[in-house]
Amino acid sequence: MGVPAVVAVLAVLLALPARGLENGLARTPPMGWLAWERFRCNVNCREEPRQCISEMLFMEMADRLAEDGWRELGYKYINIDDCWAAKQRDAEGRLVPDPERFPRGIKALADYVHARGLKLGIYGDLGTLTCGGYPGTTLDRIGQDARTFAEWGVDMLKLDGCYSSGKEQAQGYPEMARALNATGRPIVYSCSWPAYQGGLPPKVNYTLLGEICNLWRNYDDIQDSWDSVLSIVDWFFTNQDVLQLAAGPGHWNDPDMLIIGNFGLSYEQSRSQMALWTIMAAPLLMSTDLRTILPSAKEILQNRLMIQINQDPLGIQGRRIIKEKFHIEVFLRPLSQAASALVFFSRRTDMPFHYTTSLAKLGFPEGAIYEVQDVYSGKIIGDLKTGDNFTVIINPSGVVMWYLCPKALLIQQQAGEASRLPRL
Repeated sequence: MGVPAVVAVLAVLLALPARGLENGLARTPPMGWLAWERFRCNVNCREEPRQCISEMLFMEMADRLAEDGWRELGYKYINIDDCWAAKQRDAEGRLVPDPERFPRGIKALADYVHARGLKLGIYGDLGTLTCGGYPGTTLDRIGQDARTFAEWGVDMLKLDGCYSSGKEQAQGYPEMARALNATGRPIVYSCSWPAYQGGLPPKVNYTLLGEICNLWRNYDDIQDSWDSVLSIVDWFFTNQDVLQLAAGPGHWNDPDMLIIGNFGLSYEQSRSQMALWTIMAAPLLMSTDLRTILPSAKEILQNRLMIQINQDPLGIQGRRIIKEKFHIEVFLRPLSQAASALVFFSRRTDMPFHYTTSLAKLGFPEGAIYEVQDVYSGKIIGDLKTGDNFTVIINPSGVVMWYLCPKALLIQQQAGEASRLPRL
C-alpha cells in the first residue's frame, strides 16, 4: 500500500464516530461451531451429502449442540462459512442461498437453530467475490446485505476481505458495523480486516477496531496441523504487547478455530490448543464433525473449568511470562476475584519434562497462599505458598494448566456463604 492509500485509509478511520459499534454483544468470547476448517467449500452434495455445505449439515450440527451437552456449556453459535450462496444475486440484487443445498432458505434454517436455543452465524465478504468465488458485498451493497441478514434472523456475521483494496476495507468494515446496528437486530460482528492489513500497527489501529467489530481475525487461517497451531501461538505471543490491550468484553482477538477432533492433532496437542486459546481469551469456535467426534476430544472441549476460565467476565487476554531455553513456556491470565490461570507448555518432542519453579518466580505476590486446581485432572493442591517450590510434569507438545485462587479470598467466600445459610 502506497503513501496516498495509507493517508486515505487514515482519513476514513478518523472520520468515524468515536464509538462505532455500541451493540452490547459478545461480552465474553463467543462459543460455538463453524464449518470452514473441517468442511471447507465442499459443495458436492450428490456424492457426499453429509459432508457438503448444505442446510442438512447445519441442522445436524445444531441437533448435536442442543442434545449432546454443548449448548448448556455456552456453545451456542452455529456458523455458516463460505460457499453457501447461489452464484448470482436475485433480480432485486439480494444475496440468496444455493437453491439445491439450502432449499428452505436461510430464514427457515435460522428458525430451526433458534428453536433449539441456539444462534445462527453467516459469512460474507467485503469485495467483489468471496474467497470461494461467490457473490461478495461491494460498498454499494452493504446496507442491503445487512438488512437481508437481519430479515433472515442471523445472529452473527463474519465479514471476510478477499477481492477488496485497503481503501475499500477502511470504508466498508465501519459501514457494515453501522448498517448492522441500523437493522435493530443484535448481530455479533466478526471482521477479517486486520488479517488483510498484516495484523499490526501502524496499519491496524486496534483502538478504533474495537469500536467497530466484536471480534476479528488477526492472522493466517488455521490448518489441520500442529505446525499451524504453533505458528499462530508464536505470532500472537510475540505480539502480545499490542494484542493484549486490544481484547476485552465486546471486542476480541480471534486466533481462528479449534481443530480439536479432526485429523492433525494428537491428544496432547489438542489439550494444548484448548488451554492456549483459553489463555488468549479467544472465541471458542469448534470446526469438527460433532456427529462422529471421539469421546477424548469431546472431553477436552467440554471441560467446565476450562470454559469458566475462557468466559471470565474481566475478559483480560493472557500473556507468555517465561520462555525457557529448554523449550518450556509459561503463560498467565488474570481472572476475576483475584484468581489466575497458569499454563505450563512443552515444545519438546522427546519425553515428559519435570519443570520446577515457584509462584514467587512467576511473579505472584509474596506471602500469599493459594488453592490450586489442575484444570484437566481436577486434582486440588491446597495451601500452596508463593515461596514453595513445586514441580509439574509436562508431556511432549502438552500442557499442565492450573486455576489458582488466593486462600484469603476463599475464606471470605466461605464465610459469606455461611452467613446466607438459614438459621435453625
